Amino acid sequence: MAKDNTRRYFLKRAGQGLLAAPLASSLLGCSTAGSAAKASVGDNKTTPSSNLGKPSVTLNVRDFGATGNGTTKDTVAIQQALDRCWVLGGGEVVVPAGNYLTGAIALKSNTLLRFEKDAVLLGTPDFADYPVMQVRWEGKWISGHVGLIYAVEANNIGVVGPGKIMGHHDLGGRPTAENPLRHPALIEPIGCNNLRFEDFSTDYFRMWCLHPTYCQNITIKNLTIRSTGGNGDGIDIDSCKHVRIEGCDINTGDDCISLKSGRGMEGYSLLHTTEDVHISNCTFADSIFACIGIGSETSGGIRNVRIEHCKFTFAQTHAIYIKTRPGRGAFIEDIIVDDIDVTGTVAGFLRFNMLGSGIQDQNPVPGDEGIPTIKNWQFSNIRVKDVPMLVDGTSVHPSKPLEGFSLVNVTGTCAKGIFLANVKKAKLRDINVTGFTGPLLGLSNVTGSGLEGATTIESPKLPDPVPTPAQPYKLG
Repeated sequence: MAKDNTRRYFLKRAGQGLLAAPLASSLLGCSTAGSAAKASVGDNKTTPSSNLGKPSVTLNVRDFGATGNGTTKDTVAIQQALDRCWVLGGGEVVVPAGNYLTGAIALKSNTLLRFEKDAVLLGTPDFADYPVMQVRWEGKWISGHVGLIYAVEANNIGVVGPGKIMGHHDLGGRPTAENPLRHPALIEPIGCNNLRFEDFSTDYFRMWCLHPTYCQNITIKNLTIRSTGGNGDGIDIDSCKHVRIEGCDINTGDDCISLKSGRGMEGYSLLHTTEDVHISNCTFADSIFACIGIGSETSGGIRNVRIEHCKFTFAQTHAIYIKTRPGRGAFIEDIIVDDIDVTGTVAGFLRFNMLGSGIQDQNPVPGDEGIPTIKNWQFSNIRVKDVPMLVDGTSVHPSKPLEGFSLVNVTGTCAKGIFLANVKKAKLRDINVTGFTGPLLGLSNVTGSGLEGATTIESPKLPDPVPTPAQPYKLG
């Protein structure tokens, strides 16, 4: 009951923030639509495309006054088309060829926003055009600007191409003392169910392109994502369930895809898990950090993730980086990676760091409870070319070792091999790599099969324990 009350409180506050914004009538519609959406949100797996494939109405933003000339703000016209579509029962809102300058626009239930060929949505450079509400930032709910395209508790919504969505580069970056609010993401649905994002391209700078939060049943397909500069994540899946990412070409500054679920006692208390995520047939390149990052905000738990048939063409650190730290709590479990090609990594193919990744929360989960549980990570059919290190897996806490790690059928070239610490039930088989110097396998406190001939390495240095606070944590 406490979690339900927290959720209602968050949505109430979110709605209040929206109604205070300049687009009051539009945002009121989003809140009303959420009432109907709430009844049907659950663990069903209805696909967004099945709900949005046959629109009952088709509206054109030009008919509502949109100019598409790239200099006149078309926010009101586009929002009126979306609102009209919603009140008529849902359908498609079409954006024809042109350059549409706009502030934040809100999707409503049962509405598909379609960008035709040569249609470009251009975000304005004015923070005032992006209403302020509670948004997720690095695993915490804080005040921030909504995304260029956003939704709150809307069902059966989507954005499809083949057009383009461009955020204004002046809006990217981290909160600062001068501007403490979180900067706008490009596309940000919150608390929504049945979402479809297909066949369009994006361009943004130093901020996230697609950030679904507390959402379920998400299809992300055939996107071309470009998001350069610091913290320029491509897709951040934040406390979401039943996610399919397929056929995307992602080249970013920070993580191409990041999976998160909250940070510290706030995330641990809310316990909104990211789970059932399937990533397939994608191409990744990253110029600052990792291609796929799992964590470090993991306090709601992450499980049932499958990554397959993907190409990793460049990573400033690792192709795949699984990361968390004591103080997060919860779990990272059932991670399966199969049939991938890895080239151009600066640090290596795979790293997992359970001891010190990400900033420590102001209210961390204390003691042994705050050490994340990690188990059942499987990697198979991996092809690497000239990676500096195959696996850096030494940063694991001995109090909660990784239980179940398999690395099977790995071929290619690497400069260094596999280094593991504090792992139970490891399975290494058919590791056929060349070009490395030193030992192929270095271990500390590892049990399992395929470990013959390994050298012994030093145990990892452990961080100080997270103390129990004098006063128990309370949501608020």
